[in-house]
Amino acid sequence: MVTRMNVEGFKIALQLMGGLALFIYGMNFMSEGLQKAAGEKMKSILAMLTRNVFIGVLAGAAATAVLQSSGAVTVMVIGFVSANLMTLRQAISIIMGANIGTCVTAQLVAFHIGDYAWIFVIIGFIMYFFVSKNEKVIDFGQAIFAFGILFTGLNLMADAMEPLAQSEVFSNLMLKVADVPILGVLLGAVMTTIVQSSSASIAVLQNLAATAGPDGVSSIIGLVGSIPILFGTNIGSTTTALLASIGGTINAKRTALSHVIFNTIGTLLFIWFTPYIAAFVEIISPQGDELDIISRQIANSHLCFNVATTLVFLPLIGVLANLVTKLIPGKEAERNPMEPLYLDYNVLEQPFVAIHLATLELHRMAEISASMLTETKKAFLGNSLEAANKVTEMEVLVNNLQDIITKYMSSIFSSEPVTEHQAKTISGLLHVVSDVEHIGDNCKNIAEFSVVKINKGYEFSDTACSEIYQCFDHSSKMVSNAIEAIYNGDMDLAKTVKEQEGILNGMEEKLRSSHMERLNNKQCSPEFTVIYTDVVHNIEKIGDSCDNIANVVLDKVKMPAEKERF
Repeated sequence: MVTRMNVEGFKIALQLMGGLALFIYGMNFMSEGLQKAAGEKMKSILAMLTRNVFIGVLAGAAATAVLQSSGAVTVMVIGFVSANLMTLRQAISIIMGANIGTCVTAQLVAFHIGDYAWIFVIIGFIMYFFVSKNEKVIDFGQAIFAFGILFTGLNLMADAMEPLAQSEVFSNLMLKVADVPILGVLLGAVMTTIVQSSSASIAVLQNLAATAGPDGVSSIIGLVGSIPILFGTNIGSTTTALLASIGGTINAKRTALSHVIFNTIGTLLFIWFTPYIAAFVEIISPQGDELDIISRQIANSHLCFNVATTLVFLPLIGVLANLVTKLIPGKEAERNPMEPLYLDYNVLEQPFVAIHLATLELHRMAEISASMLTETKKAFLGNSLEAANKVTEMEVLVNNLQDIITKYMSSIFSSEPVTEHQAKTISGLLHVVSDVEHIGDNCKNIAEFSVVKINKGYEFSDTACSEIYQCFDHSSKMVSNAIEAIYNGDMDLAKTVKEQEGILNGMEEKLRSSHMERLNNKQCSPEFTVIYTDVVHNIEKIGDSCDNIANVVLDKVKMPAEKERF
């Protein structure tokens, strides 16, 4: 008898864990499909934050509802804060909104969509594998297929809970949890910390509450017993933010701490009113038998709690920001210029965010290379050793950034499946990284020739200097135009760069001929020839790099401009 009971218990445990595994897998797979289908729109949603904190709450709720993952949105926010693309107050408002966005899953579960789980699995499977080669259709098919899988897992858990609820030991445990709210809070927090998904924890709670206790009529835990567990899931969800802030900036740590404080104080504030909350939810929820409506009541409790907590704290965002600033004192350390300012490996699972951060770092690298060309001109035409040394220092930085950005962009591929469009963007931007680095190399070469020219006292003729000045001026315009073209995806400007590159090639040929003519007329010293021709050739190579960048633009790849920062 004991052996049979052990076997039954083992089967129930297996079914529960298997159902939970399917639910979490389905949730993550669905989130991945939604990110690929709608992720590019997230930048537009999150860009609304620049208006005010009220819009920030809406943006956080919308992003979480679309991606079906408050953890993903929280990690994004911490990544943006670490890169100084978002203020602490903006971050707090988004996290508040993300809490509200998580309520969508609980509402869906309450609609008993699990009854149609296999329909979603079949439709999604057909869309994902057979119907279309259109990338958007495939991505939505993945999301629908995963949607069915998560509800299939939920159904498995529900089936396993029926015999479990008849266990005297389990029912007594649930009775104790229901009678002692703090136990419910701890249970919800621990469960969410373990599975790293508040949606999964709440779905399990909804299924558990919809299971009859030993009397076969009433819920094994009831609404009053369920609400503290809901509070606990909110606290447990903060572990994602805490983990993402490890190794981040001071403001990233403050953002994570504000999430903990916000959810914890919300629980401490409302847990005393649990019976009143339950009574209010019973009024606003559909009427009927407890087992039929409690899942909806739990979903509504979750929504009411998160909306009420946000309304309480929204006017106090400044107070909360000041509090976490005092709890984590200090100023942001000055960034090492040799290190990236924007890259964050925590957001690799959200490719559209990772690409956005990578392009901002590439923006910085391109601006440094453009500055190198200005300093190179000073070094050669102005005989400035200081400018030549500055070019050498900047070239080391550009090389370092090339290695870092290339590694980061490659990591996006290996970390998470990317869309065809994202893959094309990454591939194009990797070419741009290489060409920007080549511009730096050519500037360094010219700077080295400048040092030789200065040290040996070479004096070029006014005509030769004027010719080189024209080349510098032309290439500077090309670099500026190429950078602007890739930022804005400006195809007309990219075509202009290609026309300018043809002109620069002609200038090189003309200047070589002019120099040879001066040599024949003994108007120029032969020892100047190597430096003169090599400088002109390196300037022409800068034009080639700009032409390559223009080709990437014409291939419909762009990077976000500075104005697109949050």
